[in-house]
Amino acid sequence: MSQNTTENETQDISTATARCYCYQQHQPRVSSQAWALGHSGHAARRPFRWPALLTPDGRGIGFGGDYNPDQWPEEVWDDDIRLMKKAHVNTVALAIFSWDRIEPYEGVFDFGWLDRIIAKLGTNGIATDLATATAAAPLWLYKAHPEVLPVEKDGSIINPGSRQSWRSTSPVFREYALTLCRAIAEHYKNNPYVIAWHINNEYGWNNSHDYSDDAERAFQQWCKNRYRTIDALNTAWGTAFWAQEVRSFDDVILPRHMGNDAMANPSHQLDYERFCSDALKEFYIAERTAVERICPGKPFTTNFMIAAGQCELDYADWSDEVDFVSNDHYFTPGEAHLDELVCSDSLVNGISLGNPWYLMEHSTSSVQWKPVNARKRSGELIRDAVAHVAMGADAINFFQWRQSRSGAEKFHSAMLPHAGENSQIFQDVCELGRILDSLSAAGLQGSRVSRSQTAILFDVDCEWASRCGTLPSSQISHWDDVCTWYRAFLDVSARADVVPLRGDWSGYGTVVLPAMLVLSDREAERLKSFVRAGGRVIIGYASGLADGNFRVALGGYPGVLRDVAGVRSEEFNIIGDLPGEPAKIMLSDGSASRLWQNVVTSVGPDAQTLAVYEGEAAADWEVEGLPAVVRNRYGDGTAYYIGCDLDQADISQFLRRELGMCSGFPALSGYAGDRCGSDGSPAEVVHIRRECDAADFDFYFNRSKDAVSLSDAAGEQIMIYRGSSGRADGGLSQDTCRKYILERNGFLVMKTGHTVGEGNS
Repeated sequence: MSQNTTENETQDISTATARCYCYQQHQPRVSSQAWALGHSGHAARRPFRWPALLTPDGRGIGFGGDYNPDQWPEEVWDDDIRLMKKAHVNTVALAIFSWDRIEPYEGVFDFGWLDRIIAKLGTNGIATDLATATAAAPLWLYKAHPEVLPVEKDGSIINPGSRQSWRSTSPVFREYALTLCRAIAEHYKNNPYVIAWHINNEYGWNNSHDYSDDAERAFQQWCKNRYRTIDALNTAWGTAFWAQEVRSFDDVILPRHMGNDAMANPSHQLDYERFCSDALKEFYIAERTAVERICPGKPFTTNFMIAAGQCELDYADWSDEVDFVSNDHYFTPGEAHLDELVCSDSLVNGISLGNPWYLMEHSTSSVQWKPVNARKRSGELIRDAVAHVAMGADAINFFQWRQSRSGAEKFHSAMLPHAGENSQIFQDVCELGRILDSLSAAGLQGSRVSRSQTAILFDVDCEWASRCGTLPSSQISHWDDVCTWYRAFLDVSARADVVPLRGDWSGYGTVVLPAMLVLSDREAERLKSFVRAGGRVIIGYASGLADGNFRVALGGYPGVLRDVAGVRSEEFNIIGDLPGEPAKIMLSDGSASRLWQNVVTSVGPDAQTLAVYEGEAAADWEVEGLPAVVRNRYGDGTAYYIGCDLDQADISQFLRRELGMCSGFPALSGYAGDRCGSDGSPAEVVHIRRECDAADFDFYFNRSKDAVSLSDAAGEQIMIYRGSSGRADGGLSQDTCRKYILERNGFLVMKTGHTVGEGNS
């Protein structure tokens, strides 16, 4: 404890030490999956533990953000706390980039400033999520040990001056980092205001790939652990091609830069991506273990980065190693803004196995690291935050509390902007705090997102594989296809779940494989067993082509899924912006393919062709009359094979026409009309339910630019934002309202109570 801690604060700490840091969650009506998501599929998963707030019962939806008081003079701190209380902030993340302030010289630690701010925050009811401060090392370390710096693919050394300028495989850096971890843990192990440990920060954002000699030695050992024999590695990588065979694991090299026109071995590259994720995970585990041996009583997390275009690490694998899942999400500007947010959150919810998760970072408005940094429109700050809550987040945090005056992130928006408290952003932050308090009071915390009937499968190996430069087309993206399918379901008033491939999706009625390029024998057999047992699978155009080692599955496409799909394709027809060539090929059902068509040459006896290629372009490309969409009976189930790329609108038509719109939401039994679901919700509305033993919470979000109307939304109105409610006859009444108008960025939250054991599926 710091010498700066007062006698009264000491008494507060002593009294509060007995606080339970992990409270009991509401129990769901459906038990959580007893399933670990790691590479083996059966690795031990750490028990779910959630940090308790500094409230009398430890409960409440967390609200706050990254706080960097060391970047400001201490006379600012009291005003920060005043404004935090005004905004209903109850938690902050501290010391994320503060290594240099905590250890200004090697072996010399200064906790005084950190003690003072933690005490100030804690006595005002604001809890601390304390970081290990290892994300950005001090310059004195780099000067003394330049060998810890990462190496680029071309052999150039990364210079210090940014964050994460260190290699995870460096034994030298690890020793310094773990020394810091142990010092921080020892100092704050009994501090009741510290409610959780924030290990490092955004692993892999700057240093996911390292081509140093340390990394090469670690990669050699990783390969030895994975393959056991050098023959097995040579077989997996197909090293007979281009004289790449290795005679021992000491001969294994990293896929460094080989020339501007060189093409890397795809199997080698995929394993390197897996290794990079594992190397950083090992470093995280080392940091966590160092803290946990000293301070085991508080939960541990690190912030993932699951969002559009961000797939640096295998987060499904990492999730086994955290006590609660945390994620950073930054919005995608444009018309997909809300849809992408909900889609990404669905994957986070799947990775957390349905347990509540922690939104560690998002933005109040614009960021500063994109080519075009769009701001948020009126209402989007609050709408986005509540959408995250609807999708399972029990903590809403921003980067950051006070907008920086200097440094690389000074133009990144914050809760308290450059303009100060007399700003629209801060007023919106205050309103959001009140809204989250209302949701907490209504009993939302600890509830779970209601399970859909449809799972869209995501696999990081497929995303990494789709980035390979030697595929039939460089324009395929596994994640983009996941989002396209997800949005298509929303367009027909349904909601699917995004589930990790290695997770438990056996209880779903339908699973979708969007550009599932790589499939291990194990996962292929799981899919076949699912269909044989009566399930329905939708196989996308680039699915099943390669095995788990990124080797082509022989015999015709779609490779390992050929029997369940009931088709055999001999070739790909790839089109695009080619001079003088057609830009799209039409299908007989009115759809269009603009990139990829599988040339299907045979269809099984139990298969039925639902659509063929037709028209002048089809004839020109010699695919006219060939099957494009096929339905196959396999065991007791059904497989749909979509042998070409379809856009969002065409996928929506497929869902309506061929599936009769099997709703992905339990409360929706089918599709009714062109723009309206069976519950009265138009397609312009995202409908999400969270449930617990005591109640269901229904969230309705306007996903369009125009006002939308809702009818017969059941339950008690908890809140309506940017909207109005009234009776169908036009009279206004909060008690009897049956009609709701949601303006742009508006939402509605309803609560329906029920007795324990009562179901809704």
